[in-house]
Amino acid sequence: MFVEYLLPILMVVLLFAGIFTGYPVAFILGGLAIIFAVVGDVPFPFLGMMGSRIYGGVLENWLYIAIPLFVFMGLMLEKSGVAGRLLLTLQRLFGQVRGGLAISVALLGVVMAASTGIVGASVVMLGLLALPVMLNQGYKQEMACGVIAASGTLGILIPPSIMLVLMGSIMQLSVGDLFKAALIPGLMLGCLYIAYLLVVGRLRPEWMPLADPDAATTDTTPLPLALLRDLVGPVFLMVAVLGSIMAGIATPTEAAAIGAVGALLLAVAARKLSYLTLRDVCYDTSKTTAMIIFIVITATAYSLIFKRLGGDYMIMDLVGSTGLGSYGLLLAIMLVIFVLGFFLEWIEISYVILPILLPVIELMDFGMTSQATLVWFAILMAINLQTSFLTPPFGYALFYLKGITQGKVEITTIYKSIIPYVLLQLIGLILCIVFPALVLWLPGLL
Repeated sequence: MFVEYLLPILMVVLLFAGIFTGYPVAFILGGLAIIFAVVGDVPFPFLGMMGSRIYGGVLENWLYIAIPLFVFMGLMLEKSGVAGRLLLTLQRLFGQVRGGLAISVALLGVVMAASTGIVGASVVMLGLLALPVMLNQGYKQEMACGVIAASGTLGILIPPSIMLVLMGSIMQLSVGDLFKAALIPGLMLGCLYIAYLLVVGRLRPEWMPLADPDAATTDTTPLPLALLRDLVGPVFLMVAVLGSIMAGIATPTEAAAIGAVGALLLAVAARKLSYLTLRDVCYDTSKTTAMIIFIVITATAYSLIFKRLGGDYMIMDLVGSTGLGSYGLLLAIMLVIFVLGFFLEWIEISYVILPILLPVIELMDFGMTSQATLVWFAILMAINLQTSFLTPPFGYALFYLKGITQGKVEITTIYKSIIPYVLLQLIGLILCIVFPALVLWLPGLL
């Protein structure tokens, strides 16, 4: 088997070796595709077909229009000050609850996740807004850093999520169905975070001191009116984007356009829209979109060459030799994806691993339709990939947070802070495996 599949094995080994060099992953994927196309004597007609596949499957895919629109929406909301005002209001609401500020951060993470879907923007925003306040209030560093990093990553799972848009394209699934399927698991994770904070606040009150009433916000607006004022904008955006998709009124791409316009209107209402703000948001949107599309193109080329050299048959033979049943194989795949998340980004795992595993997934028997199995697996994988933002050594949320602390918090402290939240994410993953209805009930209902 080793000799028969020598080239696919070398492609995988060199991919990991290249990633550890720190070289941009998109160049590694594209370079390996070219090298092994030559070494494997791939015929030129196939290379021409690969070009057509990349152009027709990626550059002409209307679903990808949603990516820059969702990115624009998230970045514009970050600049509009909506999140900052909402955090202060939530702090007033939970001010006399042990761990109230941390709970406010978790709730804001859920709200912003349903409004933006951009992990980097969410982590940076939550860190800049909440970390100094939490540390000044006497929070243990691990508690403050952990809840900020974990809450910021909810945006990759709770719709609208760029990850689900890309997964829908790869697996030929309805993005609307994936959005519906991810909503309950995403909110469940947020509830697990809040439950954990309440338990720690009771067992270790010194880790999360109560706020000093004298240091409260200077906002004199009555709390109900402040909640109404600061929640209307984000809730309106959530309903406009998610509601239009789930009701079948708009496609994900059209809903993304609604969200982008809604974010602009919120910035205008907050008097934060200026030429400089618009320029910065458009510039950052272009950079993020270009990075994603570049990786998608090179990963598509890598996957096609890998399959051409027999990589898909290698995976099928390897899976068949394990002797595991459907659930045993599912757990093995989840374990492999979890470990890969320590070293790879979610987009690389999605575009390199998912196309290879797709034929295996379609053969699994879980007592449900093939379509339901694919939707269920996609959400399980999305929950699993959320841990990749938190697991060292390459967890991006950790480095976003480290940059915000400006040397005041050690990276080892940040690493320790995320351990409980990674465990909570794994608990959420296990619950969705044991109880598939958590994922499939809402798509079936709607």
